[in-house]
Amino acid sequence: MNHRIEQQKQPCRTIWAICIAGLLFCPVAEAQQVGTEKQLKFFESKIRPALVKYCYQCHSVEEGDSRAGLLVDTRDALLQGGDSGAAIVPGKPDESLLWEAINWDGYEMPPSQKMPASVIADFKTWIEMGAPDPRERKLQNVTSKITQADIERGRRHWAFQSPKIDDEDSQLQQEAGARPNRRLPAGSTQIDSIVSTKLRHEGLTPSLPADALTLLRRLNFDLIGLPPTSDEITAFKSDWDRDAQTAITSKVDELLSSLQYGERWGRHWMDVARYAESSGMYNTTFPHAWRYRDYVIDSFNDDTPYDQFITEQIAGDLLPAATDEQWQENLIATGFLAVGMKRLNERNPRQFTADMVDEQIDTLTQGVLGITVSCARCHDHKFDPIPARDYYALAGIFQSSTTFYGTKSGGQNHRPGDLLLLPILDPVASGRQSVAKIEAQMQSLRKERASMRSSIEPGGEKDAKAFARLRRREASLAGELSNLNADGTQKTFGMGVQEAGEFINASILVAGDVDQPAQEVPRGFLQVLDSVHFEVTDESSGREALAKALVSKDNPLTARVMVNRIWMHLLGRPLVATPNNFGMAGMEPENQELLDYLAVRFMQEDWSIKTLIREITLSNTYQRSATYNEQNYLVDPENRLLWRANPRQLDAEALRDATLMMAAQLELQPPSGSEVTQLGDTKFGRTQSIEKFDQDNPHRSVYLPIIRDELQESLQLFDFPDPNVSSAGRSGSIIPTQALYLMNGEFIVKQAHSMATNLMKQFPTTSEQVRHAFLLAYGRPATAEEFRASVQFFKDFRSPQTSSSTAPAITPRRRRGGAASASPQAIRRNRRQSGPTSTPSSGAPNRQQLALAVFCQTLMASAEFRILD
Repeated sequence: MNHRIEQQKQPCRTIWAICIAGLLFCPVAEAQQVGTEKQLKFFESKIRPALVKYCYQCHSVEEGDSRAGLLVDTRDALLQGGDSGAAIVPGKPDESLLWEAINWDGYEMPPSQKMPASVIADFKTWIEMGAPDPRERKLQNVTSKITQADIERGRRHWAFQSPKIDDEDSQLQQEAGARPNRRLPAGSTQIDSIVSTKLRHEGLTPSLPADALTLLRRLNFDLIGLPPTSDEITAFKSDWDRDAQTAITSKVDELLSSLQYGERWGRHWMDVARYAESSGMYNTTFPHAWRYRDYVIDSFNDDTPYDQFITEQIAGDLLPAATDEQWQENLIATGFLAVGMKRLNERNPRQFTADMVDEQIDTLTQGVLGITVSCARCHDHKFDPIPARDYYALAGIFQSSTTFYGTKSGGQNHRPGDLLLLPILDPVASGRQSVAKIEAQMQSLRKERASMRSSIEPGGEKDAKAFARLRRREASLAGELSNLNADGTQKTFGMGVQEAGEFINASILVAGDVDQPAQEVPRGFLQVLDSVHFEVTDESSGREALAKALVSKDNPLTARVMVNRIWMHLLGRPLVATPNNFGMAGMEPENQELLDYLAVRFMQEDWSIKTLIREITLSNTYQRSATYNEQNYLVDPENRLLWRANPRQLDAEALRDATLMMAAQLELQPPSGSEVTQLGDTKFGRTQSIEKFDQDNPHRSVYLPIIRDELQESLQLFDFPDPNVSSAGRSGSIIPTQALYLMNGEFIVKQAHSMATNLMKQFPTTSEQVRHAFLLAYGRPATAEEFRASVQFFKDFRSPQTSSSTAPAITPRRRRGGAASASPQAIRRNRRQSGPTSTPSSGAPNRQQLALAVFCQTLMASAEFRILD
């Protein structure tokens, strides 16, 4: 089955992508025959002065402006054109956009008033004679300071050499491969052997294994991002008492098969992929970004092999597809290259394209290869053996591809884009519209604009605002029409990448300046990774070859980088402390033998992420307690040798989801689409803000709208990564605004009251409520001392003085930066009462209900709830 995508009928933008690519990265051919002496004299006396007077201000390198991507200061620039295609077709005025523009026929140039009739006539004569023009663009030649000898020396850096394991490890791998399911036996993994050798060498004694409930809570949060329920706790403890190892193995397999696993681990990848649902800068919505989010979650749940996962995201549109469903998934996967930040307010389209390509290269190389290739955009890499030519070898690949990110023109969005038309309609239809009615409205607007234009005399002025209003309305209708099928139903769109209409090589840009192109560089890969086969044909962009190079088993970086990320999420710290930088400026691995073992194992197990997670979580190293040992601490205070578990804070999503789960408010059924989709094509700013979204959204945090530069409070306060860039990991800050949020935040207060209400419905006595609350919050029973203190709290609790029956509402005030705070009086009152003083509804709680809500919020705000041992 041949699956091809139907493009929207907006040829200008498609041509724009090709022409900008050519203008930015194609070298200028040697001067062609530009005309006779008489013709050149005509150009110099008639045309060049007119171009300088009427056009250079907006379309020349000298003035630093190239509106609509058009430069008119060389013949080649005119032939290459800008957003809408070639500016001139020698000998054919009627096919030349420049001729249309100076006649104000569809385009208006110059925009303030028409050129005099005599000048317009000169341009017609000039084009008819073949557009003679002696002006040439002079190219510089950039010489790299990184020599071949430097690259050879760089290849000796540990990260640029293939991972290796010793003969004994290799034998163990072979034996494991012969077993059913190809898994090493729990409790005797090679991980433990490697770690134990390091500990013995330093004379350190590892901590004892964690107890049953501590380990259960750790496994739940690590694998699915949710706390265990009371029923799970009871069942696991019972299984543990019979056979601890069997209980652990069964629980790991159960969690890995859970749908919540994909939501947890998909979110980890979205950090790397800088996933968001708006452009940033001129912050326009990405209403279809959620399709990539769901693709990632499904891929982790399906345990898609990591090499296939990467290939789909780089070149999914180039892979064979047997069905429409598979073809659509492949297209959506390439959203990895499209969901990044876009500087839509950039007026210079060549600069915009260069920045977009740079962002794609930066995300790809840091996220997959763990090296900072984008440092070579303006000059040779300062630390790694990556010359600027290697950067532009990759740039040519992405310049030979078209990125579909889909934003509407208007306002300060100078760089609108198209979307991919997907083959399968969305399950939920959004009604029908009249195509004929929209087309009639557009025709009426065209006639009105033509009438306005025809009334203008040569040299006369037009009503610019009136023209602009008509253009905006017509563009809006055109966008609306492009979203409809012939029968008026909504088309299904997605973000992604496809091959461009022309495959080009990039030119090095001097100091990264788009107006200073140097010599051409063939499309290719990084020279330092010479062990990886890379071959690109003239008939392709090179993305498929790039994807194969990334996931080649000869590539020393890709597997190492991913297993380092997996280890980080499970053990609390990575083996390489700079997950996005394995280069010479990054940190060396704390245990390279272990890193290499995991990388080789990962590839041998068909790049299965679940298999690797299973092996790690079934190791003694993972299952250790976090117990402090002073002697060990004096030798290894940072726990580099893994003598104990690393206590860590819950991240923003796990904290929010656990709070909802404690309150019995968490909706585990995934939503359809995203709240951003409901907004459509719009801009965040004066008319739209994050406050528009439902603050009581009960779904898991992975489904919350991610708006660049405007994150939700529950995410922003607890170290959610910057979605503008690929994230290496989460920080673990402890700041006052976090405490204020837990003490006074409206969301926390509501969940505390919901939890209290639910406990009172299920359990009639305070004792039962306390016991169950501890299980929900900490995953363990209360100690005898904790239980006594809790019961005493209820006896001593006093309602607020201001009312005998209701609690005064404390409305969090929003400060700059999104942090919720409260007045000093409210904070003091909250401290006195040790919990919330506001209610989520107008109902008046009784003393017992209010006391229980205060108690529940105290658990939510505690350190033990936020810390994972």
